[in-house]
Amino acid sequence: MRETLADWRPAIDEAIADLVPREIDADYLETFFGPPTYEYDATGIECALATPLWDLLDRGGKRWRAILFLVFIEGFDEDPAEYLPYACIPELLHNGTIIVDDVEDGATIRRGDPALHHVYGHDIALNVGNAMYFLPLKVITQNPADLPADRQLAAYEMLMDELNRTHLGQGMDICWHNEREVRVGTDEYLEMCACKTGCLGRIVARLAAIITDQPDAVEEAVATYAELTAVAFQIGDDILDVEYSLGRAGEFGKEFGNDIREGKKTLLVIHAMEKSEPERARQLQSILEAEDNTDDEIHEALAILEETGSIEYARECALELAAQARAAIDEVNFDTETTRKLEEFTEFVIERDA
Repeated sequence: MRETLADWRPAIDEAIADLVPREIDADYLETFFGPPTYEYDATGIECALATPLWDLLDRGGKRWRAILFLVFIEGFDEDPAEYLPYACIPELLHNGTIIVDDVEDGATIRRGDPALHHVYGHDIALNVGNAMYFLPLKVITQNPADLPADRQLAAYEMLMDELNRTHLGQGMDICWHNEREVRVGTDEYLEMCACKTGCLGRIVARLAAIITDQPDAVEEAVATYAELTAVAFQIGDDILDVEYSLGRAGEFGKEFGNDIREGKKTLLVIHAMEKSEPERARQLQSILEAEDNTDDEIHEALAILEETGSIEYARECALELAAQARAAIDEVNFDTETTRKLEEFTEFVIERDA
C-alpha cells in the first residue's frame, strides 16, 4: 500500500493544483468562479487562500483518501486517470476539517510545523478551512467525467449528508473536550469517530461508487469498509500520539503529549478511566482537565495508560474494526489486486509509524 500511496501522490497534487493553483490570476478566477461584479484581487486571494493551503499540503500528508478513491475506481474497472479531479474532493475536504479542527482545539503543531492559525492568523485559517468545504464541490458542477444529471445529483446529496454527519462528530468531540469529566463510554467514542472521521471515509467510497454507477448494495458495502477503516485509522492516530510521546513511534508531526494536553477523551483514556484504581483515575482526570501540563504530568498520564493496558486494548479494537472492514467487501466482485490493496490498507492505517 505504501507503494500505491507513493505512486499516486504526485498526480493527486497536480490535480489539486488545477483546482487551487499556487499562483492565482484573473483568468483562473473568472474561469473557476465566474466574471467579477467589479474586479477580483488576485494577489489578496492568493495570499489568503492558495498560499496557506499549499503550505499545509507541502508539509506532507499521505493523500490516502484520494488514493483509496482511485483504488476503488480501478476496482470498478474504470481508468483512475480519468477521475483524478474527483479524487481531490475527499482530500480537500479532509484538509479543510483539520485546519478548522486545529483552531477549535488550540493545536500548536500540524505536520511538524506551527498550525496554520499560528502562521497566518485565526481569520485566514478559518476562511481557508471553510473554503475547502465548498471548493471541491465545483468538481461536481464542472463534471469532468460527463456524468448524467441523476448521478451528479446523487453525488451532491451524498456529500451534503455525509458532511452534516461529520459536524455531528466534531460537535461531540468539542463538547467532551470542554467538559471536565470523562462521562462517555466506548460506544459514544466510536460513534464520534464514525461521524467525524468515518464520514470522510464514506465519502471516498460512496463517491467512487456513485460516479461509476454501482448498485446500491455495492455502494453500501464499500461505504461500510471505508467507515470501519477510517475509525480504525482514528484509533491508530490516538495510539500514535501516545507512542510518539513514549518514544516508540516515528516523527508524528504533533506536539509531545498532544492529546493529553488538549484533554481529549480518546478510547485509551476512556478505557484507562474504567480500569484504573479510583485514585489513579482521579489523577488522570486532574491532568486531563488542567489548563496547562508539565512534562512530568504528561509522563504520569502516559504511565496510567500503560499500566491499565489501554494501548493494547485500543490496538485490539482497531484490529477488530479492520477485520470487519475486510469482511464488508467479501461480497463485492473486486479483482485479486484490488482486494489485496484494500486488505493491506486496513493494516496500514493501524501499523503506520507516522
